[in-house]
Amino acid sequence: MKHKTWMQIFIIYLRYLIGFAFIFASLIKIQGLRFTAESGAENPIDSAWHFFETLYESGIYWRFLGFAQLITGALLVTQRFAKLGAILFLPVIANIFVITISYDFRGTPIITGLMLISTLFLLYWDWDSLKILFNKTPTNSTKKRLEHNSIWVYLGFVFLVITVLSKFFIDNKNMFFSFLLMFIIGIMGVIIGYNRRKLYFD
Repeated sequence: MKHKTWMQIFIIYLRYLIGFAFIFASLIKIQGLRFTAESGAENPIDSAWHFFETLYESGIYWRFLGFAQLITGALLVTQRFAKLGAILFLPVIANIFVITISYDFRGTPIITGLMLISTLFLLYWDWDSLKILFNKTPTNSTKKRLEHNSIWVYLGFVFLVITVLSKFFIDNKNMFFSFLLMFIIGIMGVIIGYNRRKLYFD
């Protein structure tokens, strides 16, 4: 399965998807802004909104969370450092998942649960090289995979720039155009990457 073109493209874009979800969420914290539209101080102490208000009021810790998410997400989308990104991503998303099931987040645990499962799948994908951490010998493979193509590094960087610029310079009402642009560029990346598969499978 790891040498199937469609599967490798799926993994590449799965990294993009969950990586940029983290990057997008991190920018609000780095800016020192609330995650919610208004203060949650007046809400019950055991509510999700009061919890977010407490994190926000911590100041330094709130920004620290943002930078941690930014670094972790950025590592994932580089592709080259995606293994390290997935390792760091696991405890963070596991913590977020537990938070969402601890409070009344309605359908949010479904999203965070899928992100957790996706992260576990990414770790499974790279298990051959990661299992050395558990004193096992990794599988030696000389066969290249499509994900090793440098195009995915450049594409990830383009996505990163668009995400950051959109967050700081585009009104939330016009974010659709940024997502549309990223979608179009993503489709172009699939086409280019698929056409270059012969470099890796000949």
